Amino acid sequence: MMAKPLVVIVMGSKADLEHCTRIAEACAAYGIETAMRIGSAHKTAEHTLKILHDYEAEARPKVYITVAGRSNALSGFTDGAVTAPVIACPPPSEAFGGADVYSSLRMPGGIAVAVALEPANAAMLAAKILGLVDPSVREQIRASQERAAQKILTDDARLQETLIGAEKRG
Repeated sequence: MMAKPLVVIVMGSKADLEHCTRIAEACAAYGIETAMRIGSAHKTAEHTLKILHDYEAEARPKVYITVAGRSNALSGFTDGAVTAPVIACPPPSEAFGGADVYSSLRMPGGIAVAVALEPANAAMLAAKILGLVDPSVREQIRASQERAAQKILTDDARLQETLIGAEKRG
């Protein structure tokens, strides 16, 4: 039997906890276990490497989601230390006119970090990756997509009813 998939959420500081909690909640909706850790590529490199090596030693499917703003070295640092996929999900920021997001988008050659700016989207991308090896996660994705589609269809039907009712009154 295959080990249950895991999303490891690594935040650069405690200030990112609320953002990370939203990622973890979205992962839970797909039935994915999460672990949250704090580690900085700049300030605690050895500690962060130990965290990553400990999770890498676990023989289970996993995806890392990194949450760091400003100078996002954490995502590239993580990707260079692990073999599993890494998704950067930087917290929203108006610092530098929002330009600090570029530190998540531009990585050196050989570092392949995906970027999702919304916590729910980062969780969904992780779920889609893990769904390649776990049919139960894949089914949760399918159910989520069906719920989203049904909501659009329901909203459209209600709008049409409202418009038709307005035409009859007008």
